[in-house]
Amino acid sequence: MIFRQLYDAQSSTYTYLLGCPESREAILIDPVYEQFNRDAALLRELGLRVRYTLDTHVHADHVTAAWKLKQNLGADIALSARYAIPEVDIALGDGDVLSFGNHSVTALHTPGHTVGCMCFVTRDRDRVFTGDALLIRAAGRTDFQGGDVHSMWRSIREVLFALPDTCLVYPGHDYNGRTVSTIGEEKRFNPRIGGDAREEDFVGYMNNLGLPHPRLLDIAVPANLHCGKPAFDAAAPEPAWAPIVTSFAGVPELEPDWIARHLDDVMLLDVRTPAEFNGDLGHVDSATLIPLDELRDRLEEVPRDKPVTVICQSGKRSAMAVQILQKAGVERVANSSGGMLQWVRLGLPHRTR
Repeated sequence: MIFRQLYDAQSSTYTYLLGCPESREAILIDPVYEQFNRDAALLRELGLRVRYTLDTHVHADHVTAAWKLKQNLGADIALSARYAIPEVDIALGDGDVLSFGNHSVTALHTPGHTVGCMCFVTRDRDRVFTGDALLIRAAGRTDFQGGDVHSMWRSIREVLFALPDTCLVYPGHDYNGRTVSTIGEEKRFNPRIGGDAREEDFVGYMNNLGLPHPRLLDIAVPANLHCGKPAFDAAAPEPAWAPIVTSFAGVPELEPDWIARHLDDVMLLDVRTPAEFNGDLGHVDSATLIPLDELRDRLEEVPRDKPVTVICQSGKRSAMAVQILQKAGVERVANSSGGMLQWVRLGLPHRTR
């Protein structure tokens, strides 16, 4: 199975991508609205089609990307039926199975943090995605959104701790940089609910956490009760000047044929060496040559009144040039995907020696 653990630093949220290498179908668990472009780029680069988004619960600390993934990539929205949200495509109950190609996850009803929390366990019970129920050496708070500490006790002790000890635990959050645990570890070492803890110990611990409410509570919960559907838009607007695609590395890119059709509207900046510029691959007539090594010292030669597209041999050095220009305050800038190698392959106009 294709598996990636992704992270949103603002909310300390983990998003999980699971994919089938044969069918190229995938699911995303707990996607974050502001990370839509990152996740879409990763799906595109891995050649995956997202079939479902699964939220472990209605989040209080970030807005889900479920609605945006549905609108842009066709992903069905899956969430616990307990929330009765009309935008949900698949209202999940305990034991429901969601398949993606030759793989699947099973929904486990694990209330306590909220009334509708669900965990998702893989078919072989070798991974479980626990949301805000069981955390690494912790457990999700139970003091708002219909939370109940006794329900949480039963969810962890009777449902999650019934999984194999070797089952990997992937939580919805971690605030200390921890990425994965196991059911066996948490049964032994979790200070809130592991070892010889009894229900009254857990209740006493959880009722005295004294945590402030999440700072985005009043924004996130209403938005998530509609699966992140606008009137709410936390993401930066898409660039209007060109059909830019942002790579998983975060580099804005344009296809060279678009650049070739718009050479009068953009500055084409070539960041190769002079020898390469006049070498075998040649160069585009209207391109301005500023070698990458000189770019930081020659930023005043880059116009601010028109978009800048950057090209090199393969698209690697020009990607670094894009970052340099962005840091210098150039807002409308993009990399020429594939560099001069792709430009020549496509037979686009250029001059050779």
